[in-house]
Amino acid sequence: MALKGIRVLEMAGLAPAPFCGMILSDFGASVIRVDRNGGNSLLSADKMARGKRSISVNLKDKKGQKIVQRLAATADVLIEPFRPGVMEKLNLGPEKLMSQNPSLIYARLSGYGQTGPFIKKAGHDINYVAMSGMLSMLGRKDQNPTPPINLVADFAGGGLTCAFGILISLFERTKSGQGQIVDTSMVEGSAYVSSFIFKTQELPIWGRPRGQNWLDTGAHFYDTYKTKDGKWMAVGALEPQFYHKFMEGLLGHSDSDKFIDQFADFEEGKAQISKIFLTKTRAEWETIFDEFDACVTPVLEMEEAPCHALNKEREAFVQNEENGRWEPQPAPKLSRTPGTVSCCKDPEVGEHSIEVLEEMGLKMEEIQKLIQSGSVGVSANAAKL
Repeated sequence: MALKGIRVLEMAGLAPAPFCGMILSDFGASVIRVDRNGGNSLLSADKMARGKRSISVNLKDKKGQKIVQRLAATADVLIEPFRPGVMEKLNLGPEKLMSQNPSLIYARLSGYGQTGPFIKKAGHDINYVAMSGMLSMLGRKDQNPTPPINLVADFAGGGLTCAFGILISLFERTKSGQGQIVDTSMVEGSAYVSSFIFKTQELPIWGRPRGQNWLDTGAHFYDTYKTKDGKWMAVGALEPQFYHKFMEGLLGHSDSDKFIDQFADFEEGKAQISKIFLTKTRAEWETIFDEFDACVTPVLEMEEAPCHALNKEREAFVQNEENGRWEPQPAPKLSRTPGTVSCCKDPEVGEHSIEVLEEMGLKMEEIQKLIQSGSVGVSANAAKL
C-alpha cells in the first residue's frame, strides 16, 4: 500500500486523532496506539482503531516516558490529541522528541491550536464549528443553529485535515530530510473546509437569513421530502436542466407551463412538492427517478447504504468480522496502491505491549519488571499468554 513502511505513534484519544491514525493505517502505515496504563476508560470507546496495535504505558512514570521516547526515535510520525503543554509536561514534547529524531513529523491536533488565548480551554466539535463562523450558517428557517453531528470539526476539519498535513510533511521531507510540527486547529480546519461558503457570499445563492438560501434548505429544489411510507427523498435540482427533469418526474408530464416555478416562491414550492411526494412510497419514487437525470435520490438509512447497488458494485463498505456491522472502506480508491481494511478488529488496550517491547529489543525479564512496576500494562488476554 501507499504508506507501507511509514511508522506512526498515535497517542490515544477520541474521535479526530483516532480517525487520523486510521486513515494512515488504512493506506498501509504501521500504527501503534499508545494507551495510558490505568487511564481514561473512555478510550475503550475508540472504534477507529482497526489495523492498529496497542501498547499501554504509564505516561507519568519515567520508565514509561522513556519507552515512548524510544518508540519516537524510530518513528516517522507522532500524533497527539492533547491540549497544548500536556506532552511537554510528560517529557514528550516536540523539542525533546525531534532533537533525537529530526525527521519526525510531530502532528498536534487540538481544538484551538497551539497558540492564542484559547489554548487552555476545553471544547468539543460544536464549539470549534461555532468559533469558525460556520455553525451560524447551519440550520432551518426560524430554528437554532444546528450542529451537523460532530462531522465538521472532529473529522473534516480535524482528523482528515491533520492527515493531510502529515502527508504533505512526509512529501516535503523527501526533499529536505527534515521533520516538522503539524499544528492542526479544528477551528481553522472547520473554516478551511468551508472556504467555498466564505468566498461565495456575494453570489445569489446566499444573501438571506439562515435556512432561507438555496443550499441550506431554504429552496424547494434543494431539500428532503417525506414519502408515503415515512421515508425520505433528497432533491438537489439546482441547475435549470435538472430542475426541468425533476418537474417531469414529479408531475408526470413535460408541459413546462404547468411546472412549479423554480425561483418565484420557495415556501409555496415546498408546500406543493411535499404534498406530491406523500402520494407515493420511496421505492416508487426511486423507480420513477431512475429514468430522469434530475439529481433526485433516496435518503438511505445507514443499514441500507451498504446494500444499495451503487455501493455494492463499488465495494464501498466492508463487513466487520467481529460484530457483523458494515464499515466504510478507505477512500479515495487508488489504482495501483489502494487502501484496504486488513483487519476490522479494534485492539484491546495493551494487547500488543509485549510484542512492541520485544521489537524494541527488550528481553522478557525486563518486560515483566515493567509490567510488575506498572510502567507498562497488558490486556487481560495478553496477560494470560
